[in-house]
Amino acid sequence: MHRRVVFDGKVLPYLLLAPQLLVTTVFFFWPAGQAVYYSFLLQDAFGLRQNFVWFDNFRVLLADPLYRGAAGRTVVFTLAVTVLSMAPALLLAVMADKRIRGSTAYKTLLIWPYAVAPAVAAVLWLFIFHPSIGVLGQAVRKAGVAWDYKLNGVQAMCLVVLAASWKQVAYNFLFFLAGLQSIPKSLIEAAAIGLPAVASRIYGVVDAVTEGETGLLYAVGDSADLGAKLQQLLADEGLRRRLGTAAHARAEAEFPQETLVRALADRYREILGA
Repeated sequence: MHRRVVFDGKVLPYLLLAPQLLVTTVFFFWPAGQAVYYSFLLQDAFGLRQNFVWFDNFRVLLADPLYRGAAGRTVVFTLAVTVLSMAPALLLAVMADKRIRGSTAYKTLLIWPYAVAPAVAAVLWLFIFHPSIGVLGQAVRKAGVAWDYKLNGVQAMCLVVLAASWKQVAYNFLFFLAGLQSIPKSLIEAAAIGLPAVASRIYGVVDAVTEGETGLLYAVGDSADLGAKLQQLLADEGLRRRLGTAAHARAEAEFPQETLVRALADRYREILGA
């Protein structure tokens, strides 16, 4: 069981955050604020004179068909990359979270694409799908498709979306896997046998226990709240049955019994083998 470290001082958290806040303010908020300010100005070519023109710059920009087209393509790119990077990442995280032989190696291999520099990844994908020398590019052309991303805008967009999604899958995989592993197995096992849980309101626990439905939650570090929730649960048999039944139903739906049994058996094999 890991002990939770609590800092009594109220100033220390702000001191720890101060360097990051300073960097973010200087290199992000300040330039962003300057960009917004200058967007309301009209300057000469040398930047010596400027006039405040209110929203005239925005009217000219929104009236430009090239800008509207670029904005539309940006929306398409964003939606496509989000879907193609989130869905496979969640699927891979669920599969990697299972206790299977070689899971550590699988997790490492799945994270590797994120370590590839964007420029290197772009060159790799260009060579793979190059219409003349690319392996997949030549295969697509032999299949009868007039593949040439340099002349076809739709094909170029598909290639860019595919390359960006491939690199982003590894990044999303890390967060999904961390979220899955943050759920204590003891809570899942208790729910599987129909027992309500009293747990703290920390990240991961709230994903397994719903307040008033499958268990009770108390404030982190509040022993009085913990005692009150335990007393409430022990004094009300009907509440224990209702929460236990709901927890069991949720465990059956989201965490199948076969998975728990297999994970427990694998754990015992590891212990006995050691």
